[in-house]
Amino acid sequence: MTRTDDEPPEWAKERAREMMAAENDAEANGSADADDPADAAESPDRDEERVPDVPVEAVDEAERLTRLAREAESAEPTPEIEEAADQYRERRDALATEYGYTARVRGEDDTLVLYPDEWMEEGTVQLDRVEDTDRAVEVSLSGPGDADRYREVAAYNEAVAAAVGECEAEVHARTAETFASFMSNHYVRPVDDATPQMRAEFREEYFVRNGWPTDEQLAAVDESLSVIESVAADVDESVAVEALDDRESADDDGST
Repeated sequence: MTRTDDEPPEWAKERAREMMAAENDAEANGSADADDPADAAESPDRDEERVPDVPVEAVDEAERLTRLAREAESAEPTPEIEEAADQYRERRDALATEYGYTARVRGEDDTLVLYPDEWMEEGTVQLDRVEDTDRAVEVSLSGPGDADRYREVAAYNEAVAAAVGECEAEVHARTAETFASFMSNHYVRPVDDATPQMRAEFREEYFVRNGWPTDEQLAAVDESLSVIESVAADVDESVAVEALDDRESADDDGST
């Protein structure tokens, strides 16, 4: 007869350990399976989080509208010019608002800044509400390196406008000058590199508000843009830049 306090045989102990291990594994797997749906539901949100949480395209458009407003204000002040500048800023601010941001231009370093709305109160950033500075967006409006590229593009665009003036009607020449200024100042791109959207913006917004076109120019604007592109094919950008260098050197020599 076996006593109840006798130790069980080793094979029984081993079997018990195997059964306990199997039960523990089952519980662990069950717990993991129960957690999976929640994890799966949360993972898309984590993947979609962005800092800052405003699309790059919206930031680029806000910068463009800011530059348009400044360009309008750089012209001789008139009620029409002031209205155009205000409209550009209003469009920029409305765009920022769509994403829960407030647009400001920081004067001390000439920077466009987009702040999350929850940081703001009566137009001022409340520092105690800033939980993550990376959520703000900053765009320099006069960054280093821009000047040289602008100089090259502006020289080329001016050369194209001058070429149009030499070989085409005056109505096209005047529009070419305005289009050259538009492409240089707002996009820093050659006139013959304008996209359909840029051409539409020029025709429908910039030209009407800032170009002071005659009725003849307005009627011929599409033809003028085609003429500009055609003439530009014969203008060498490097030659235009060299000509600008020569003029600047001559000016420097004359001033010394």
